Amino acid sequence: MAKEIKTIGVLTSGGDAPGMNAAIRAVVRTAIARGMNVKGIKKGYQGLLNEEIIDMKGKDVSDIIQRGGTILGTARCMEFKTPEGQKKGADICRKHGIEGIVVIGGDGSYRGAQALSRQGINTIGLPGTIDLDISCTEYTIGFDTAVNTAMQAIDKVKDTSASHERCSIIEVMGRNAGYIALWCGIANGAEDILIPEKYDFDEQKIINNIISNRRKGKTHHIIINAEGIGHSVSMARRVEAATGIETRATILGYMQRGGCPTAKDRYYASIMGSYAVEILRQGKTNRVVGFSKGEFVDYDIEEALNMVKGINDVEYDIAYLLSV
Repeated sequence: MAKEIKTIGVLTSGGDAPGMNAAIRAVVRTAIARGMNVKGIKKGYQGLLNEEIIDMKGKDVSDIIQRGGTILGTARCMEFKTPEGQKKGADICRKHGIEGIVVIGGDGSYRGAQALSRQGINTIGLPGTIDLDISCTEYTIGFDTAVNTAMQAIDKVKDTSASHERCSIIEVMGRNAGYIALWCGIANGAEDILIPEKYDFDEQKIINNIISNRRKGKTHHIIINAEGIGHSVSMARRVEAATGIETRATILGYMQRGGCPTAKDRYYASIMGSYAVEILRQGKTNRVVGFSKGEFVDYDIEEALNMVKGINDVEYDIAYLLSV
């Protein structure tokens, strides 16, 4: 029989993502329903080391499911990457009676969770990142909202680009992953999609495509550029100089992280948050929750970190097929 866990903590770490609040709410309410106490840890691992720890009741998570960001706050913490910082964090957990922690964040956050697990604190990770760059899961909390936010912004830029017969280079987030760019490229009907996984840095190919489309009567041209490639402003200058077509760069930036989460992000985050508590009750530790082949699953963190996920070649080819 697994030792019964009486008190758990929950924290959000790394970049914020829409839907994190839904996950926090699910963790708190599921744990209380199962007879546990819940401690909210503010500002991620930095807040843990600073002992910014609060008691959480069911009413504390009322009316947060529709809010973007994270009510617990988040921060990066270099100290927690050290063995001394990790031991200190585990000691603070024990001081506050925290026997298990749900960590909501990306792969860097998982490494912190793994370190706590090695120090004897049961840990479960939830995939909270708009980038969709966690290999063990087909869904990450915040991705759907970020894509929809970017898609709506690109639609607006496309309108004005068509009015002025411009070329527009629109940069979306995603760190070193091109999922947001690919999804927006297809959803917005972009003529070119530049993603780190596929881009060969042949700018002349893009220039030739713009000129070819203009000769065919296309009056505007949309290029979706992933954050991992970047340099959109200087690229716009080069494209304009080479084509003679007015070219503007728009960097959407952090607006993609904020805003009201979509139904999908609220739903999936809620299920994942509740699932995390249930597997903690089973005595599991060093696990990460994912979504695969239509089911919510969990993996060993080490196994999850070693998984590799790439861009779907068929989807990428379809994007260009549809842009012709």
